[in-house]
Amino acid sequence: MATIKDVAKYAGVSIATVSKYLNGGNVLDKNKELIDEAVVKLDYQVNVMARGLKTNETMTVGIIIPSLTNLFFTTIVSKVENLLLQKGYSTIICDYREDEKLEKEKLNFLLSKNVDGIIMVPSCSEDNELINKVNKDLPVVLIDRNIEGVNCDVVLTDNINGSYDAVEQLIHRGHRRIGIICGPEEHYTAVERLTGYDRVHEDYNIARDKDLIRFGDYQIESGHQEIINLMKLAEPPTAIFVTNYEMTLGSIMGINELDIKMPDELSLIGYDNLQLAKIIKPSLSIVTQPMDEIGETAARLMLKRLKKDMSKHPAVYRLKSRIIIKDSVRKLNEG
Repeated sequence: MATIKDVAKYAGVSIATVSKYLNGGNVLDKNKELIDEAVVKLDYQVNVMARGLKTNETMTVGIIIPSLTNLFFTTIVSKVENLLLQKGYSTIICDYREDEKLEKEKLNFLLSKNVDGIIMVPSCSEDNELINKVNKDLPVVLIDRNIEGVNCDVVLTDNINGSYDAVEQLIHRGHRRIGIICGPEEHYTAVERLTGYDRVHEDYNIARDKDLIRFGDYQIESGHQEIINLMKLAEPPTAIFVTNYEMTLGSIMGINELDIKMPDELSLIGYDNLQLAKIIKPSLSIVTQPMDEIGETAARLMLKRLKKDMSKHPAVYRLKSRIIIKDSVRKLNEG
């Protein structure tokens, strides 16, 4: 079995340089390439347990997300995992299925595994005692949802302006009865996206009809059911904004079921997944979140804290989303 001494000899660098690189330190790019080549050629395996005994580190980061079937979360996790792996860190990924009790169990499970840090999408529980306690001992980076009273680094999307911009595009095209399908009322992202919807109505002096505001659960079936509910109103909306990917899928299912023609009978703006937007006919207008950038920012923040660099703590990053208008939206009163 190859040793760190063998790797150093093969790469033509010092043992100290190899050790520094494998422990996440910065070395010259040419040395990185030589060490990487040596590790592969010699099939060198880092003894994490032995290193943990010496440094009190396991080189492991815990990740907690609400769902392993949600494209938004899994795309971010993939980016986080890839960047941490490049720095020698393994990950343990947990799914708590939007269950606050299970969330606490998974958090305690990660602590029992002596992870070096935790990246998580928290539930909306008001009981933040455990997260605060963890954050005193370990670096914690929150993603997607902020929690009042928790002194952690946070990486968010600018939900308010993303929602505002989407609805404003519909207003500019003559729409006034605009429906919205939000997430659960207590969720941080749902509250922010509804805030954007409310603000743009206020700014354009358009009456807000509560019948046009629907709350789903960020799952496919709720998008399907709520778009049916909206279109069965005595005065249905001319346009609908759906505020996450899964509910967008469900909404399209509902539109097909009702045999509604987009955009002639209904304009639609969905959320995330540029590939889906291109496949659907007519091409779907969407709000896209910078998923790779969210994952990269969270991973780099975690690596910074793991090096005991606590400058600008707690840091809050609010990344911009982008609105892409395609053929699923039409302009009213043309001609």
